[in-house]
Amino acid sequence: VVRDAATGDLRVVDVTPQNEADILVHDAHNASPTTAFALSRLADPDTLHHTPIGVFRSADRPVYDTLMSDQLDEAVERQGEGDLSALLTGNDTWTVAG
Repeated sequence: VVRDAATGDLRVVDVTPQNEADILVHDAHNASPTTAFALSRLADPDTLHHTPIGVFRSADRPVYDTLMSDQLDEAVERQGEGDLSALLTGNDTWTVAG
């Protein structure tokens, strides 16, 4: 598999001494999902001879809810628990004018 310089698409080629340096070496642990996504789109629907299978991406990253929970905890540490009732009955208001 090589990346087409003009389009950025991947395509299957036979390895030759002339193109050996251009052959794509995939790293499933790469932080960027670009190559993994491109490989997932590479398919030969007629014969399935050139359809990649396996692990395309294996990146260790925190999940969204963990990051959100951490962000909320940090805000409470900096600004306190907050008081919804005081917020709703307070005098810090604004008007949307059309």
